[in-house]
Amino acid sequence: MTSAGHDTQTSSHPVRKLISYAAKEPVLSVLVVALIALQWLHPRPWLSLPGLIDWQTVLTLAGLLILTKAVELSGFLMWMAHRVVHHIRSERSLAFLLIGLAAALSTLLTNDVALFVVIPLTLSLHKLTPLPLKRLVIFIALAVNAGSILTPLGNPQNLFLWQTSGVSFGSFVWALAPLCAALMIMLYALTAVSFRGKALDLSKDAEPHPVDRTLVGVAAVLFVGFVLLADSHRAGIGLAAIMLGFLLWRREIVLKIDWLLLLIFVFMFIVLRSVAALPWVHQTVGQLGLATPLRAYAAGAVLSQAISNVPAAIMLAEFTKNWRALAFGVSVGGFGIAIGSLANLIAVRLSNERGMWLKFHLYAVPFWLVAGVVGGWLLLHI
Repeated sequence: MTSAGHDTQTSSHPVRKLISYAAKEPVLSVLVVALIALQWLHPRPWLSLPGLIDWQTVLTLAGLLILTKAVELSGFLMWMAHRVVHHIRSERSLAFLLIGLAAALSTLLTNDVALFVVIPLTLSLHKLTPLPLKRLVIFIALAVNAGSILTPLGNPQNLFLWQTSGVSFGSFVWALAPLCAALMIMLYALTAVSFRGKALDLSKDAEPHPVDRTLVGVAAVLFVGFVLLADSHRAGIGLAAIMLGFLLWRREIVLKIDWLLLLIFVFMFIVLRSVAALPWVHQTVGQLGLATPLRAYAAGAVLSQAISNVPAAIMLAEFTKNWRALAFGVSVGGFGIAIGSLANLIAVRLSNERGMWLKFHLYAVPFWLVAGVVGGWLLLHI
């Protein structure tokens, strides 16, 4: 009896561990299951799967993770947080500042890079004064998605649509400005009612905040150089130099980054692009009749919820020449389900907070629904 019971416990132990891990890493678990299902329903050679990965994005993400970790370990973010909380006295004012900073940075540095600046700063602020951290991270994610709409440099789908449209930089900005402005007004209105005007509690801010000036200086120079290399599609060279340098100088920086986030992105590219390549998906999209602006817009906003807005933009561009309607649609599609924009996944992951997924969708899905109506009206009337 004892032996049988022991065997049962032993055999169930790996199952319990697997379930526990899946609960801790739900996105990665879902992606793995989805990949297995896709390979069963519509098999493709396993050796072809790495070709589906956008390695430029993964390499860029890895470099940004290392550089952000270097800035964090330098103590600069805590020092900066100290300066901020002594000039901003209420939760609502702080939320306004962080959302505005995230949106502004995303217009030129892309939404992902903006997150790597603002989210770590927010985490440092939380160490100095109690903040509604989950809510702040969610609103920062919404802010980079809204702000990045404005320019071709704001996000990958804008860059793709700008290049395929053939319009000038200024014309693209002018065409997308009404949607960006409307969404930022919506976001600030939601912020005003979601954050309290109560004073910040600064009782935790008693210790000095030393800064490793050498480390933060090196990280700042490398950050600028790496972004320039990534922008010229040489992220691999930049990453190799950064990793080698820090492994020889401060190896703990490389060892402490979130390697699972990189793995999630690898699986995401494989799964999303496999779904987008399914014949019946292409056939279904082709039958939607995207000749009218409103249909192209709706297709972009809805399809993004299933395969993310960058693949949605690339796929739908084959079926419509109305780049503005498509840009409106995939921009709105960045809200709603977390997978709508990869920036959402980065923000939630960087926060390292449990229970983020449900709370994110409680804000993001209603925002997507209202943004869908607003974006459709602006498309037809402005």
